[in-house]
Amino acid sequence: MKSSRRAFLKSTSASLGVALLNPLANSPDDLEKTFAEIRANLLEMVNEERAVENLPTLEIDELATQVATKHAMEMAQGYFASHWGRDGLKPYHRYSFAGGIHATQENISSANNTWSMRPDDLKQDTAYLHVRFYQEKPPYDGHRRTILAPQNTHVGFGVAVEQLRLRLVELFVAKHVAVESIPRIAKPGAEIFFAGRMLNRDSVLKAVEVFYEPLPKAPELSWLREPRGYSLPEESRVLRPKVSPPLRYSDGSRGVIDVSLDGSFRAPVKLYKTEPGIYTIVAWIRNDRSEKAFAATAVCIRALR
Repeated sequence: MKSSRRAFLKSTSASLGVALLNPLANSPDDLEKTFAEIRANLLEMVNEERAVENLPTLEIDELATQVATKHAMEMAQGYFASHWGRDGLKPYHRYSFAGGIHATQENISSANNTWSMRPDDLKQDTAYLHVRFYQEKPPYDGHRRTILAPQNTHVGFGVAVEQLRLRLVELFVAKHVAVESIPRIAKPGAEIFFAGRMLNRDSVLKAVEVFYEPLPKAPELSWLREPRGYSLPEESRVLRPKVSPPLRYSDGSRGVIDVSLDGSFRAPVKLYKTEPGIYTIVAWIRNDRSEKAFAATAVCIRALR
């Protein structure tokens, strides 16, 4: 029987809160207890895996859990598994438009033939889906590298089941920068200021990159059912910290970002296209001079006429 129980994994697909859409015959309190146990189990697994690599442990991010849960529900209901939602938004869009400011990385996995809806079985099945991420081998180990990314500090988990279709979303968050309030809707061509401060005084701002992409269109379900990875858009403009004369960057510029000794910064950002779209503002930082810079923010702004 146990070998049959494991057979559902053959129908799983991995690609880069908890909700139960097909309810168990339990009270709401029992269901919430089950959800909490699933989240706690996944968090324990992630932190054990990171401990093996001497990486800091992660904490639960409630906003990431809410965003991941909503996406898991949508995928289970729509019978698809994708980083894109029915509205065409990607993971960093969803987190930012829900109020988030930090950089994120998303793992998703699915199984279309779960063995049962009992709490213990759901807990075990979600654990198996996670293990598939962790057991990946190079060069096809993107999900494993997300779990072990040293810059990540928090994570949210979303799980949903609909007619034995199980969906798991892990949304990892890197909290290194506090960002001042910024409009999430503006006019094309508008100029705004992107300001904040480092949460770690040893962190260094390397650049601010402003990405642009057209407003998304709702994709067909057939498109959502095809596995594909996601990334930031290709079109962007890079802003650099100011340097004092006679210093210049290789392109001859002296930078435009004001950076203070206390780790605070202020960058002038222009929404540089005349047509509507989504701009994503990424602060690239590093916590040690020897390490590679990483994305610490992903603040999305809709440019609408």
